[in-house]
Amino acid sequence: MVFVLDRHKKPLMPCTEKRARQLLERGRAVIDKMAPFTIRLKDRAAEESLFQPLRVKFDPGSKTTGVAIVLTGAKGEKILFFGEIVHKVGVKAKLDARRALRRGRRHRKTRYRKPRFQNRKRKDGWLPPSLEARVGQTLHALAKIRKLAPITMISVEHVRFDTQKLENPEISGVEYQQGTLLGYELREYLLEKWGRCCAYCGRTKVPLQIEHTVPKSRGGTNRINNLALACEPCNLLKNNRTAEEFGYPEVQAQTKKPLKDAAMMNATRWRLYTQLKATGLPVEGGSGGRTKKQRLDHSFPKEHYYDALCVGESTPDRFTRLPSYVQVWTAKGRGTRQMCGTDKYGFPIRHRSRQRVHFGVQTGDLVRAVVPKGKYAGTHTGRVLARTSGSFDLSAQGRRIVQGISYKYCRIVQRNGGWTYDQKPVSA
Repeated sequence: MVFVLDRHKKPLMPCTEKRARQLLERGRAVIDKMAPFTIRLKDRAAEESLFQPLRVKFDPGSKTTGVAIVLTGAKGEKILFFGEIVHKVGVKAKLDARRALRRGRRHRKTRYRKPRFQNRKRKDGWLPPSLEARVGQTLHALAKIRKLAPITMISVEHVRFDTQKLENPEISGVEYQQGTLLGYELREYLLEKWGRCCAYCGRTKVPLQIEHTVPKSRGGTNRINNLALACEPCNLLKNNRTAEEFGYPEVQAQTKKPLKDAAMMNATRWRLYTQLKATGLPVEGGSGGRTKKQRLDHSFPKEHYYDALCVGESTPDRFTRLPSYVQVWTAKGRGTRQMCGTDKYGFPIRHRSRQRVHFGVQTGDLVRAVVPKGKYAGTHTGRVLARTSGSFDLSAQGRRIVQGISYKYCRIVQRNGGWTYDQKPVSA
């Protein structure tokens, strides 16, 4: 799929790669962006065009958020776009390092000052910066998509696990217990918590059974903090012993630990949902249990973009077309404002220059380098690491592909926007 803009840079309906090549060859369109690849028509305006309903679907995650764009046409549902938003890592670690550095400096220079952390108040709805960053990156990705495609509807997995229904299934009536989602919330929660493997032997890709760490014959209950996953041989070998008596006290302790990713999603779900509602588009919510059931009904593998495709009640019984690749958008940021580097003890060891642009290029820009000779002879495209010396490096797909080439061989393709764009094939 290729994004299409009109002559005023307003979004039009996306087209296929073949149609985009034809428009470029005939001179009716020009390339507007290389990543994500977007063309702009010279002879078309949005007011003169026809539009079909487009729904963007999100499966929020702690590390990766799945994205799918679905078109509702006369012949059925078509999947136009598969994507993954890889969230920026290390936010909490950087904040911790900054706090330690500031505390050390304050102690050395102003020992007489009393701590003032208790006089600060947080606003209602405050989230830790690491969680706020994940919500912001998802909203930023939505804003980018809306600039490139005429989105009319939004679907989002509003709750990863409904913990109230896990503790008290009758909270929503008998229909939930006996409906099509019977057991899916509980099983998906356990699979996520135990890493989709046996809690005792660690085997994967084998049938797993729900097992009671304290057997029901000895007073154990069906509460979520008494359940684990076990393969059939381990389950039979354990018999009516507790997990601690079976020789696995860590499993007994693990059952009482909360699921970190689920807790994160529960903390951010309302913020993301209200922000999506603020866009003015119709927003559909769905649970993780429904997502899994619909993914299994379609026989899709476990991937973030397939989960996004199966979010909510709007998921149809069949799709007429699947994309051949997935676009991976990784949040990288636009650099750092730290002017002083420190060693492991917090003492300054180096200072950065205030100049960010070197020879017209800034670190993070997408660059095409044509190297005439030497070890890296050829044409390379990637994210640039710019230096004052004029010796640049290029990286693509998370690895360095060119090192120490002259700035004279580099031509900017696209300025840094805080994201990197890659592709990978769709899992069959």
